[in-house]
Amino acid sequence: MIKSGKIAGLMILILALSMQTMQAQELKKITLEDVFKKNTFSQKSVYGINWMQDGQYYSSLVNRGGSPTVVKINLATGEEEAVLLDGRKLGVNFTSYSFNADESKALIATDVESIYRRSSKGIFYVVDMARGEKQQLMEGEKISYATLSPDNDKVAFVKENNLYLVDLASNVLTQITRDGEWNKIINGSADWVYEEEFSMAQAFKWSPDGKKIAFIRFDESEVPEFNMQLWGSLYPQDNRFKYPKAGEKNSQVSIHVFDVATEEIQKIDTGLESDIYLPRIYWTQDANQLAFIRLNRLQNQLDLFHANASTGESKLILSEKSETYVDMNYNDNLQYLSDGKSFIRTSEQDGFKHIYHHAMNGSLIRQITSGDWEVSELVGVDEKAKKVYFVSTENSPLERNFYAIDLNGKNKKELTPLAGTHRINMSPDFSFFIDYYSTTENPQVVTLNDDTGKTLKVLEENTELKERMKGFALGQKEFFTFPTVDGTELNGYLIKPADFDPNKKYPVLMYVYGGPGSQNVLNSWGGTRDFWHQALVAEGIIVACVDNRGTGARGRDFKHSTYANLGKIETVDQIEGAKYFAKQSFVDPERIGIWGWSYGGYMSSLALMIGSDVFKPPLQ
Repeated sequence: MIKSGKIAGLMILILALSMQTMQAQELKKITLEDVFKKNTFSQKSVYGINWMQDGQYYSSLVNRGGSPTVVKINLATGEEEAVLLDGRKLGVNFTSYSFNADESKALIATDVESIYRRSSKGIFYVVDMARGEKQQLMEGEKISYATLSPDNDKVAFVKENNLYLVDLASNVLTQITRDGEWNKIINGSADWVYEEEFSMAQAFKWSPDGKKIAFIRFDESEVPEFNMQLWGSLYPQDNRFKYPKAGEKNSQVSIHVFDVATEEIQKIDTGLESDIYLPRIYWTQDANQLAFIRLNRLQNQLDLFHANASTGESKLILSEKSETYVDMNYNDNLQYLSDGKSFIRTSEQDGFKHIYHHAMNGSLIRQITSGDWEVSELVGVDEKAKKVYFVSTENSPLERNFYAIDLNGKNKKELTPLAGTHRINMSPDFSFFIDYYSTTENPQVVTLNDDTGKTLKVLEENTELKERMKGFALGQKEFFTFPTVDGTELNGYLIKPADFDPNKKYPVLMYVYGGPGSQNVLNSWGGTRDFWHQALVAEGIIVACVDNRGTGARGRDFKHSTYANLGKIETVDQIEGAKYFAKQSFVDPERIGIWGWSYGGYMSSLALMIGSDVFKPPLQ
């Protein structure tokens, strides 16, 4: 006989399962139309933030009735106080803007078209803020990288591989270089290699006093050409461009300085070796002193030079070497302090990316941060308060949090304690910061905060999107770690169906990118790709991802483990991930697939070939 207590318990269980099933049935099933056509899950944000010079306001680009509008926001109250730029009144549907140093002029861009990943060209106007009048640069022609001078009265830009200068007072146009030619010479704009591999598009910079322009010249005459068809129109178009492959000739690069007053160009001494990279130029606090970084072809030695902008003479300040490679993207935080006596930089020379303080002669004053975690961004240095602000992975490689630390390396304080990913925009006087915060389950929340981390105002919290999401049957992303056969711990995630039944066996589709320094397993909002995965999950497929060795946020040795052997270790790790999933009781080991794009396409193809015993082939 079944006891009454057991009967009651059984009835409660049946009722609970029935209610769960009914609830799941009431929720909508996500479709590809929701993701790609209706943009159901697009999040809102706060765009075009520009901190005003008085330290009391910031400006933001908003949409007012379909017209771009720049508004002025009071930092103390969080309230809008004025409209600074009105696209309707100007008659320009601009997409970006910037102010000069005294905010008397604004530079706006419209009809912008992409060239490659980071490069673009468009129509630019200079707006007189007092009169509300606009002046087009190069009437009827598209230009690139228009940049206002620090002394407020000039604009430099690139057009058809040449560098130009416009005096706004006299409207006089000066052509700085004349040898620019497609697939031969580029002045002031990066070639494809620098844009793709060094994240560099604009290749010129104004001196602090606005009297000089430093620029990089690329001679790609000897670089082999690559031909491919562009399929974006009814009839494909042939596109031939310079594309050096491994071991082939790169562009010959040189640094030059244009003197605005004399119109003379001085070449900077970058050394006798010609097969080099010059991925960064900077100005120090001295308006006549240029700084640049030089990498050898193997990229295992990084040199920092200071140069006299008038004579071209240069001096080696410091050098960093590696048995593998020196990652330029991990050394791209050079900041010269206003006293002219020192600078701050980042390096992963101790195994993790950290912040270092150097004297102007290159000698190390101190290492400011340390530990088995990475500084992902050097946000700024408050010289008055002697504080350094940075974002790091100290809490977890899956997260990014914001910190302050004294210049002497003491009194570190976390300013964004919420778990997740924080992207920071800090005011120039370091009194305020805007925090773009998200997690894998929660879309972006944008807040205005003071320098202690206290939230002053919520600028955007995507309430409507959160409410829409409640109406869909969405799976939760679950993070996990697992050991490989050699004991390496790898991070991963799973997305299970909303009505997941642990007694069923599900197919698994793994998503991979896996390239050097990349990261997919991160506690942040995943956007369109995550919701495409959710559409697959809604069809009863578990989506999974593993960050293999060679990916980022876990230190130099983990990232460099794939050096000179791309594809081998990463593929082994993806196969191990598949084997790990195959052992789970809820996974059908006969139905495990893998997909990826770009480097992930390479990875998924390798995994399918090498791991054919665990991966289901795409066609059978």
